[in-house]
Amino acid sequence: MNLITTWEAIPSFADETAEAQFWLSHRLDPKLMEESVIGADQSESTTITLRIDPRMLARLKRLARSRYLNYQSMIKQWLSERLEAELRGRDGR
Repeated sequence: MNLITTWEAIPSFADETAEAQFWLSHRLDPKLMEESVIGADQSESTTITLRIDPRMLARLKRLARSRYLNYQSMIKQWLSERLEAELRGRDGR
C-alpha cells in the first residue's frame, strides 16, 4: 500500500474508475489529514480579503471538491507548505 504524504501526490483522475483503481493501492497518511484540520479553530485565525480571478477560484473549488476538502482549507494548507519550503530554502536546511 502506497502512503500519500502530500496533497500534490494525488493525481487528477479521468473518471471515477481511475480514481477507484488509485485508491485500491494508496492511502492517506493520517498526519496529512490531521494537518488539514489544524487551524480550523477560528479563534486563532485572522480573516483577510483576497481577490482571485473567478476562473481560478472555480478551478480551486473543483480541485478541492475532488479531494473532499473545503477549498479555503486547501488554500491554507498550500500556503503553509509553501511558507515552510521557502523558510527552509532561505535557512539553507
